[in-house]
Amino acid sequence: MKAITTVIIATACMTPLAAQWAQYRTPGIPRTADGKPNLTAPAPRTGDGKPDLSGVWEVITDVEGRTTADIVAADVQPWAQELIQQRTENFGRDNPHYKCLPQGPIYTTANGFKRFVQTPAMFVILNEDLTYRVIHMDGRALETEPNPSWMGYSVGRWEGDTLVVESNGFNGRTWLMGYRPHTESLRITERFRRPDFGHLEVAVTFQDPKAYKRAWTVPIYSRLAADTELIEAVCNEFPNNEQQHWIGTVSDAQTNAVEVDPEILKKYVGVYKGIYLRNAEVVEVTLSDGKLFVALNGGEKRLVFPQSETDFAGTGLSYRFIRDDRGVATHVVESRVSGDYKYERQK
Repeated sequence: MKAITTVIIATACMTPLAAQWAQYRTPGIPRTADGKPNLTAPAPRTGDGKPDLSGVWEVITDVEGRTTADIVAADVQPWAQELIQQRTENFGRDNPHYKCLPQGPIYTTANGFKRFVQTPAMFVILNEDLTYRVIHMDGRALETEPNPSWMGYSVGRWEGDTLVVESNGFNGRTWLMGYRPHTESLRITERFRRPDFGHLEVAVTFQDPKAYKRAWTVPIYSRLAADTELIEAVCNEFPNNEQQHWIGTVSDAQTNAVEVDPEILKKYVGVYKGIYLRNAEVVEVTLSDGKLFVALNGGEKRLVFPQSETDFAGTGLSYRFIRDDRGVATHVVESRVSGDYKYERQK
């Protein structure tokens, strides 16, 4: 059997450094009787009565509570759909983020940690990879003819207790989720709501009529990361970043596929959880029409092809199921260029 070497995703190029103040006890926050942050306490407010969104937030990647997008192929303009198919075939190895360029609009839905800094005049979002966004809150309007940039331009306003952010001016060189392209006409609307002290709800709407026939909205849920600090993650910090191993295609995995009894595949279906680098990872495995599908962190379900009875490939990553004496999977090992990651079955 021909071995399939698969590509890595963007975060595999990111090297988290040793933590500074990683266990610093955040002062002035509500706590329970045992000293833990009280995440269900009332949300704090600023001097002018607006919700205070400041703090370090971690995106919750849970398959029960987050979806990547509800847009389907029929909603995509033909040229964009063709490009998505090309990118899917080679596992998206041409993604500019793999070259350590900014991710642009995908930051609105990306996993990981972010720090929010809120002032009356501006709202600032700091990302782990040292990029940032400035959202102007001084009443200015978006530029009608912005100079295209990686991170775009943003203005915000309050609608009751919801912060509404409008963004445009993206340069079109970055990718959206699911290998989706966009043009310089892309416009994003984000609605931030903090229902209590420890939780943040964001509805992100993408609209790009030159690439898509309709707008779509992605719900994002975050949890306050109290008693810690944001840690930088530097892309391509070391010369040997393993990019030479970005080989293979979906067609390779399909050509080398073997037949596996669907009754065996049924025993792999479930939700597996573990840690990838330092972030939580959720792998959901489903079966449809005798074929196995994998979805990462509540994202799009993608077909994987059996390379043996327990090994599967076809998404850019490969998966090996560990079984008990009844043939039921207890763990799945996700293989990336950065290493193997073992996730335990939850249900």
